[in-house]
Amino acid sequence: MTSQAIRTSELEAKPDPALAPEYDRVILLLYLTLICIGLVMVASASIGIADQQTQDPFYYAKRQFLRILLSLALMWFACRVPLDFWKNNGMLLMLGSIVLLACVLIPGVGHTVNGSTRWLNFGLFTFQVSEIAKLFLIIYLSGYLIRRCDEVQTNTMGFIKPMLILAVASGLLVMEPDFGAAAVLLMTGLGLIFLGGVRFGQFILFMIGTLCIMGLLAVSSPYRLARITSFIDPWADPFNSGFQLTQSLIAIGSGGWFGSGLGGSIQKLFYLPEAHTDFMFAIYAEEFGLVGQVVLISLFGLFAIRCFSIAKMALLKQQAFGGYLAYGVGLLITLQAVINIGVNVGALPTKGLTLPFISYGGNSILSMSFAVGLVLRVYYEYQLGDNAVASRRKAVRRL
Repeated sequence: MTSQAIRTSELEAKPDPALAPEYDRVILLLYLTLICIGLVMVASASIGIADQQTQDPFYYAKRQFLRILLSLALMWFACRVPLDFWKNNGMLLMLGSIVLLACVLIPGVGHTVNGSTRWLNFGLFTFQVSEIAKLFLIIYLSGYLIRRCDEVQTNTMGFIKPMLILAVASGLLVMEPDFGAAAVLLMTGLGLIFLGGVRFGQFILFMIGTLCIMGLLAVSSPYRLARITSFIDPWADPFNSGFQLTQSLIAIGSGGWFGSGLGGSIQKLFYLPEAHTDFMFAIYAEEFGLVGQVVLISLFGLFAIRCFSIAKMALLKQQAFGGYLAYGVGLLITLQAVINIGVNVGALPTKGLTLPFISYGGNSILSMSFAVGLVLRVYYEYQLGDNAVASRRKAVRRL
């Protein structure tokens, strides 16, 4: 080997510390800001009910803090796992999600709370399958759009196959019942397939069909029909079917421009049910007013924009799986936030969906933190590929 060849190999073997890839700081900062807001609001919204039930005003806040610590560890784990692992095991994750969703419906296996069977009980903790199933199905769909790219864009069956899988998963969610999770899963899947290049006519036709089926399901069940009726006119029965929504609207209206201040909410004192979970936004609006609402919605908007920006960068670098995965996570979190806020302000019928990173709930914050870790990994691998090219160019110039 010549001296010139030896010198070239040495330059290529030594990584440049200045070009070491980093995780996206914008996503990380937005995530930490949102979970900190969530922890403060859980402490504020649950103080009354926690004191009544456990004689500890900060019982729920302490539990949420421990879950946040676990979420940070889970996010770090997702950051460290290469995307190839998820891409190669997408089919297995999808099948596992379907099996777990089916297991929830088996009598004696699924755990029922307030008439809904959505959990598996493991003694020390309960596990809500729908939270992780939504994410695993997005991972599968991101891999499918790579393997069947041409078929999705040119063949009707390439579009129907993944939608059948999403329809099965959504059907199992509706049977729990968890209509909100089914809606989020279907809309996220449709959005991803649209970004994958499906023909516009097929997309519109299937979307119309999906909306019709969801509408029929909504009116076919008495309790869903009652929710729709109360959504249309909550003041017609403000002490029964419309109670939750009217109390939420009172809380939001009481906030005014600047709110009553942290801890100053009246509606959380046994007026608004589920104040620290599904209706956290209403309590936040009462305590921080319209200005606080704009700030919180802007944070979610910036999070979505940054996810889509990372996805676009990955796709331009021919990292298709990472691009679709970042798009999917951005759609999932954004849609769930939009639906939750829409329910709180009376723009959508009541759904059992939490506000991502803000509401109390271990399954929600764990799954969302894991999703954030996946987006951070997408950006890391994007930089890894970009920096590898830059390192080679720098080595050539030095030589």
